[in-house]
Amino acid sequence: MGKSFVWFDLGYTLVYQQREEVYRQFVREQGADVPLSEVERAYHLTDKLFMREYPGALGKEAQTFFPWYLGVVNYKLGFHFDLHRQCGRMREIQGLSQRKWLSFPYTSTVLERLRKHAVGVGLISNWDATARHVLEDNGLIGYFDHIVISSEVGSEKPGKEIFLCALRAADVSPEDCLYVGDNYYDDVVGSSRVGMDAVLINRFGRLGIEELVHEPTIASIEAVPDIVHR
Repeated sequence: MGKSFVWFDLGYTLVYQQREEVYRQFVREQGADVPLSEVERAYHLTDKLFMREYPGALGKEAQTFFPWYLGVVNYKLGFHFDLHRQCGRMREIQGLSQRKWLSFPYTSTVLERLRKHAVGVGLISNWDATARHVLEDNGLIGYFDHIVISSEVGSEKPGKEIFLCALRAADVSPEDCLYVGDNYYDDVVGSSRVGMDAVLINRFGRLGIEELVHEPTIASIEAVPDIVHR
């Protein structure tokens, strides 16, 4: 592919939450249990449903969508809980952890590998004012040549302007760039509007994105360096 600059999404591309374990703890408190693999698949399918049917909802304040989102997860797993009580208790459980967002174990290795091969590294993310703190807390901020956050620039994916802002900041052409993210409708559609090629992350093969035809689709960013240097 021969790209000289790679732009990344942030959530569920470089960092993740331990939301499935929080959910399992709540379920155990209710006297039930469910395998981690089933909870992971339910969250994945709910993510993809919201990305497809309710664009932008996941990027808003949690109180505007979380009970609705959690109700879908419950439905997929066959549970029917009081959502007000469940949301409150799950927030309490999550609040016990020191960091809300954690770096995937391979993230720093991939970013370092790209930089060692003289590939520029950037971030384009729909995120609030906490984005840089998330990067700092996970020791990632030093890997990026340019960081473009929607809350800072006043535009968001899939609109063209946030991508154009990133291109101007890095002084690169879209043909030289690759964008990597897990939301087809924000990441692939948005970056293609300015002429970038894109890689779609989908952890479970085609699960949840059966309506889409896009290549390359990969399980994680671990494959990105090899794609760039093809």
